[in-house]
Amino acid sequence: QVQLVESGGGLVQSGGSLRLSCAASGSNLDLYAIAWFRQAPGKEREGVSCIADSEGTAYYTDSVKGRFTISRDMGKNTMYLHVNDLKPGDTAVYYCAATGTLTTNQALWLAANWYTYWGQGTQVTVSS
Repeated sequence: QVQLVESGGGLVQSGGSLRLSCAASGSNLDLYAIAWFRQAPGKEREGVSCIADSEGTAYYTDSVKGRFTISRDMGKNTMYLHVNDLKPGDTAVYYCAATGTLTTNQALWLAANWYTYWGQGTQVTVSS
């Protein structure tokens, strides 16, 4: 079992930055595929970024490429999402997720139903 707790969300102006954190307990995150998702009001949950294969490949959805960076600190058992150049369209609740199976199947990398463990979410609001 893995427990995930997010933090770091907030209200920022357009063009601003945040660092979202997801602290894990119960198991070592370096053994897991990890991902960040987001869900805006009235919209489906969207995969944003992940590290899901044994090579540690970072993968991003097109809308955040060049602006968001996923990482993990094995010593702190914590994953991060650095979000830069934020836009009002980035406003959402951001969730971290993990699953115990790594895969080379890219179709699964940002599929919400692939991930077993979820955090409670942290709100990111970007004002124009």
